[in-house]
Amino acid sequence: MPLQKISEFDPDYRNTLEGNDIKGMGVYVQGTDEKIGTVNDAVVDDQGTFRYLIVDLGFWIFGKKVLLPIGKSRIDSTADRIYVVGMTKEQAEKLPEYHEHTALDYDYDYEEQVRGGYRTPSVESSASVDVTSGLTAPAYERNTYSYMQEPDLYDVSAHDDQTFKLYEERLVANKQRRKAGEVAIGKHIETETARVAVPVEKERVVIERVTPVDAGKVVSPGTADFREGEVAHMEIYEEVADVQKEAFVREEVRVQKVVDQETVEAQETVRREELDVNTDGTPIVNKTDRI
Repeated sequence: MPLQKISEFDPDYRNTLEGNDIKGMGVYVQGTDEKIGTVNDAVVDDQGTFRYLIVDLGFWIFGKKVLLPIGKSRIDSTADRIYVVGMTKEQAEKLPEYHEHTALDYDYDYEEQVRGGYRTPSVESSASVDVTSGLTAPAYERNTYSYMQEPDLYDVSAHDDQTFKLYEERLVANKQRRKAGEVAIGKHIETETARVAVPVEKERVVIERVTPVDAGKVVSPGTADFREGEVAHMEIYEEVADVQKEAFVREEVRVQKVVDQETVEAQETVRREELDVNTDGTPIVNKTDRI
């Protein structure tokens, strides 16, 4: 079947693809982030239907380019990626190499070598294997072969069973403990003048002269004691105030922490993915199985 590069078939193919260009997209193993190469070009048939992608396997095998049947690819234009279905590095090593001078027009044998490297075991079991190359030998008739015979390789809708996830955002509240401040407690001394009244006693000598009852009476001889000097001695005492300062416990101060609880409300805009199904009038069965 006549094949040609997409730019040869339609120089304005980017407009057909709404401005997108498949060239330069990264090629990854499906279900992983393992990059294996880059799309070098695309190959279409005489109807403009995609049949192959020319992939440079530089991340796996330096300098090797191969043809990837379009049915083995999953295009993610939002991520600018192409995922390859069920390809291993060992399989890529056995694929026939594509060269710029490789003729694509009606080269059935070359395409069969390419297809043989991608065919599933069920198809390969009905075909013979070339011992030297390790590739599956032709299993279809040259004159009657049609791309429609192998939807697994060329029909992008043959693998439409897909599972993907819808995501939503939720507010997740956590608490972080941070320092809000500190309280330092100390003491200082204030002075004031205190007064206290203390009653004290003082002794004093009172000399009282009185006229005796027997005044004028003659005393007996020898009774009168005439002498000089001290005739009486008396000690005098007095109280003095003895004021001292003593420390007493005035009051007791207890310092402790208490926890007050309050509710803090936060408001954010959250997103949720919803499913948009464009049936274009086609009846579908909508099953819901939520956990």
